[in-house]
Amino acid sequence: MQFLMNLVLVVQLVSALAMIGLVLVQHGKGADMGASFGAGASGTLFGATGSANVLSKSTAICATLFFVCTLALAGFSSARTQGGSGSSVLDAPAAAASAVQVPASAAVSGAAAVPGALPAQTAASQP
Repeated sequence: MQFLMNLVLVVQLVSALAMIGLVLVQHGKGADMGASFGAGASGTLFGATGSANVLSKSTAICATLFFVCTLALAGFSSARTQGGSGSSVLDAPAAAASAVQVPASAAVSGAAAVPGALPAQTAASQP
């Protein structure tokens, strides 16, 4: 299980780096839009760009692979914590709070006192 999780993590990192590189290499739409306002090189301002080229298709494949790996890692993490081999970060404060013991001198009328709170009034002391 650990080998598979490491393999998915490596595939995710490689796809993320490839996607970053592919996005940086691609030609932006902003350059064509600027050319249409005077240079006349572009026929349409916001028209169809035609079929997707190899760079945009490979970027889409890398993005899909990245999201699939992300979902797989989330599933592995969830299965590991439910299996009992790991514990949630949110369980630690609850376990630490339940381990706190209240001294007997702090107990008021049989109930545990809240630290920093005023002592509870008894029924006899109320008017």
